[in-house]
Amino acid sequence: MRAERKADWAILTAVLITVSLFTAGVVIAATGSAATTEVTSAPEQTSRLVSVQQLPDNMNDFCTLDESASADPDANAATPEEQTLFAALQRDPFAVLTAVAQRQNTSPHAEQEEKEAADARAHGARTPVRTIRDTAPTYSAVAVDASSNEVILQDNNLWEYQVFDRTSPTPAGPDDITPPKRTVRGDKTLIQFNNGLYVDPNGDIFSVESDTGDRMVRFPREANGAVAPKAVLHTPHRVYNLAGDESKQEIFATVEYPPQVVAYRKDASGEEKPLRTIAGENTGLDAPHGIVVDEKDRLLFVNTWGHHSDERVAGTGKWLPPAIKVYALDANGDAKPLRVITGGKTQLDWPAAMKFNPNNGDLYVANDIGQSVLVFADAAKAQGDIAPARVLHGPSTRLRNPTGVALDLKNQELWVSNLGNSSATVYPLTADGDTPPLRIIRSAEESKRGVNFGRTAAVTYDPIRQEILVPN
Repeated sequence: MRAERKADWAILTAVLITVSLFTAGVVIAATGSAATTEVTSAPEQTSRLVSVQQLPDNMNDFCTLDESASADPDANAATPEEQTLFAALQRDPFAVLTAVAQRQNTSPHAEQEEKEAADARAHGARTPVRTIRDTAPTYSAVAVDASSNEVILQDNNLWEYQVFDRTSPTPAGPDDITPPKRTVRGDKTLIQFNNGLYVDPNGDIFSVESDTGDRMVRFPREANGAVAPKAVLHTPHRVYNLAGDESKQEIFATVEYPPQVVAYRKDASGEEKPLRTIAGENTGLDAPHGIVVDEKDRLLFVNTWGHHSDERVAGTGKWLPPAIKVYALDANGDAKPLRVITGGKTQLDWPAAMKFNPNNGDLYVANDIGQSVLVFADAAKAQGDIAPARVLHGPSTRLRNPTGVALDLKNQELWVSNLGNSSATVYPLTADGDTPPLRIIRSAEESKRGVNFGRTAAVTYDPIRQEILVPN
């Protein structure tokens, strides 16, 4: 009985994964209602056959529920809800997802999107029947342009960046949002899964992709709408974050895997190669993410998640503690870090973007899973298992999966982008503990909790809770 029920649910999972293949490039969210979740038809994507597997002729023997043989029928038998849902999925898996879709809000563009999808289908295209997706931004990074008094937020979910007034007030009502001044989005922008963000003193905005496009795009400050970038640079795959050295007119990028740091001319474009690459066993670059430059002391700070392996040798994978590695700014090749900050006292937990205050040597770290911002004092000399000088953390901070951080030294403010609730929060530069934000930029309702599961790789269904499950 147990074996057959396991086979049943395995088939159920396979059915739902098959459904997901028909919606390739589409994210499937949990069925709980949310004001910023939509279910619509999606525009046509390039169709491709993933695989074909011939099922055995007697497959029906494994797809029926055996309700007869059991010493403890109450323990093993499917509940009425399980039987109903499983039977429905066997008949028509799309019907079940349709019921889910009816619980969600629809896009204001649903009618136009459906017309476009119907037209594509009429011309022989294979388009998704429905799309379940989060329509709110997922802010992966933040930058402040002090010259224009603006804040730039990088949106990893909708493939855009938005520009706001720095002094925008916190939305008055729980469902109110902050209107952006400008939004750069659309096919012409070449933005996809944008994660790394850098804004130079002239206001130029550099955006880099963390997954599919393998390119860095550059826009002028006043860019708006579906516009082409002023420059495009082909980068390695899996670039995560950016940092600039304005004194040498260079830009640095971390690459998650194979782990490396690449340094380009700031004006590089096309197929131009890096000036330098830090990579190799001695570097300790185990899944590098955040990066920042200390121009005064000529240092480069890189934080790592500790996912270590040699991609050329099977079985070399292992987990190491997260850390901040410090290198000479002109480091090249298989260079050892000058110092390492790591250990339990550091509180590092999936560290993301970092920023450096050249006026006092403070290093700020967006600490994603720690739901905090860590500040290490005198970072140019710090090393070992040291505690942060300050930790911004607690319910009053409104931090939720902070992955971006920016310093506004002109106005003495600290900005944080929150991946988990479509917001950016601002604090005094010296904020510590459970400090409430001075202001909040919000692009979804106050109760928003982002699903954060872009680039979906698998999907299954929980018949007890009636939820679609997607791993992040």
